[in-house]
Amino acid sequence: MNRVGSIQTQEELSESQKAALLTLLADDDPKVYRKIRQKIISFGPAASEWLRPHTLSREPALRRRAQEIILSFDRQDADNAFLAFCLKHGEAFDLEQAAWKLARTQYPDINVSGYEALLDSFTADLRETLAESSEPEDILGTVNRYLFDELGFVGNEQQNYDADNSYLNKILDRRTGSPIGLCLVYLLLGRRLHLPVTGIGLPGHFVCRYQTSSAEIYVDAFNHGKLLTKADCVQYLLQANYSVREDYLTPVSPRRILLRICGNLHQIYLHLEQAEAATRLQRYLVALAR
Repeated sequence: MNRVGSIQTQEELSESQKAALLTLLADDDPKVYRKIRQKIISFGPAASEWLRPHTLSREPALRRRAQEIILSFDRQDADNAFLAFCLKHGEAFDLEQAAWKLARTQYPDINVSGYEALLDSFTADLRETLAESSEPEDILGTVNRYLFDELGFVGNEQQNYDADNSYLNKILDRRTGSPIGLCLVYLLLGRRLHLPVTGIGLPGHFVCRYQTSSAEIYVDAFNHGKLLTKADCVQYLLQANYSVREDYLTPVSPRRILLRICGNLHQIYLHLEQAEAATRLQRYLVALAR
């Protein structure tokens, strides 16, 4: 009974109570800020309604802290939406939709429509050029020249523990990413162009495969789109002391791709000792591994 009454009281904050909280929110003492932040968050997402106007405040501390609290609410909404998506679908789903839902758990304010339009523009440019190509090597060569030479996408070899290597919006912004992150871009363009491209989850690496009835070519998007044969992939496995298993060279489902991306992020956040983020990714892994 007391708990219900407490919730009702929180929902019925007077204007003077809100004003008092906002004053304390801008306090210079970090301890006061943390306590007030926790108090406001305890009111739930409804607090965003009266907090949001202050994200434009002329007072820097209030503006910054109001933005931070609303961001935490938005991330929670995105977190719930992503978990619901993972639990709802099986092995096959819209990989691009999943990638955007994951990106929003870290960057809830991204303009997904704008990024989709960017990928569409890449596709339109490629479609004009590909009209002159018919052989698989020519098709892949055209895609690679556009993606890696003209647009400048490149594997991020210097920052292995950068979480932004795995979020699609940041990969497109910075034009760099992890092996699976760059393969994600390759797969999304391939889908738009109706190319027979799939993801291949090698242990310790990730590549794409272009396969028709007469051609089987592997593409290492992390290494400037280098074209590989199946024998090259087998050689990689042997040199890296992995066993040669057929499932290593078999296309992986959208769910397995998403699971691997989340697994990478989980390891990154553990390495960076970001416990809250690591716990969040652990929840995703549990949902995806069911």
